[in-house]
Amino acid sequence: MRRLMRVLLGVEAVSFFLAATIHAGMLISGYEHHEAMIAESIIGMVLLSGLIRTWLRSRSMFTTAIIVQAFALLGTLVGIFTIVIGIGPRTVPDIAYHVSIVVVLAVGLGVARHGRRTEMM
Repeated sequence: MRRLMRVLLGVEAVSFFLAATIHAGMLISGYEHHEAMIAESIIGMVLLSGLIRTWLRSRSMFTTAIIVQAFALLGTLVGIFTIVIGIGPRTVPDIAYHVSIVVVLAVGLGVARHGRRTEMM
C-alpha cells in the first residue's frame, strides 16, 4: 500500500509538470497558457513535496498524501471551473487531462484514506 501511494503521488506530480511544460510551450506549441502553467507548476511542486515527505516522515505518509492530493484536486476543480466559464484553455487535450487527473486524484485519495484507516488499526 505504501509503495502504491508513492507511485501515485509520483505519477500525479509528473503529470502536472508535463502539463505545465506543455502550457509553457516547451513540449508542444499551440497550447501555451501562462496562468495554467503557473497553477500546474504549483500543484506539481505540492505533490512532489508530499512525495518527499512520505520518506522523511513515513509514519504520517497517508495523512500527507490526503492533504496534498486534496490540494491538487481542489486546484484541478478550479481549472475545470475556468474552462467552463471560458477563462481557461478549452482545447480537447485540456479537457481530457482535467477529467483524467480528477479520476487519478480520486483514486489516490481513496488509497490514502484506506491506508490511513489500516494503519490506525
